[in-house]
Amino acid sequence: MASSEREAQALLAKADKKATTFGWFGGNKFEEAAELYNKAANIFKLGKRWKEAGDAFTKAANMQLQLNERDDAATTFINAAKCYKKGSFEDAITSLKQAIEILTDRGRFQAAAGHQKDIAQIYESDLIDLEKAMQAYEIAADWYAGEEATALANNCLLKVATFAATLEQYDKAIEKFEQVAAASLDNQLTKWSLKDYFLKAGLCHIAFGDHIGAKRAIERYCDMDVTFASTRECQFLMAILEAVENDDIESFTNKVVEFDQLTKLDNWKTTILLRIKKGIQEGGSLT
Repeated sequence: MASSEREAQALLAKADKKATTFGWFGGNKFEEAAELYNKAANIFKLGKRWKEAGDAFTKAANMQLQLNERDDAATTFINAAKCYKKGSFEDAITSLKQAIEILTDRGRFQAAAGHQKDIAQIYESDLIDLEKAMQAYEIAADWYAGEEATALANNCLLKVATFAATLEQYDKAIEKFEQVAAASLDNQLTKWSLKDYFLKAGLCHIAFGDHIGAKRAIERYCDMDVTFASTRECQFLMAILEAVENDDIESFTNKVVEFDQLTKLDNWKTTILLRIKKGIQEGGSLT
């Protein structure tokens, strides 16, 4: 055991003793314990002992809660989460939730949304749980929207829509893509993205098998944005919808290849298009 680690363990032992000592001056004991836990946590951090650092920060935060120092406790829980994110992902989520509870109680919803987004990213990238990632992004989006942080809310909603479609929850995906599109109509910075949102929503309609709904949606998108009808995205949607309705897999494939040559299809669109193609192969269109 390195000398620094021995020092950290000694600080922990001293802090534990103070944390469990009862007396007339308990508040002082908790304050001293919190300070010792924080010192131990920082030593563990220097040694890249991330789990031990996170555990020590968590103990410090609990002492701060005993002292009713809730803002400090929220910061310390976040410090714990940063350490846990190096490998103890479930512990990171627990720490972030404890910080979020304090922040929402304080009315600090934009800060809470940021950490809720951190939870979503852990589910998305580390735990690979798209359902929980989607739920976490949706909560973050609601909180951002409540604070009028529209761009941040829309970024989260796009994640919700993307994951919903991946999970074949097409109704939800369509709703969220269209919600972001509607919010982007009058924004010069995001208006250029409308054609992509409409394309993704349209693909979800077709993948869901609702071809009548898809036709109506495309008409509605053209009404929402008068430039959409002339875009390659709109023409592509109409072409593949026609191919699907006619069970024409050759035409469908040709249209996808043509579009991809000029506008490279990303992995998400490719996945949805492969599902649509599979639907044609397995027995024709659903109307």
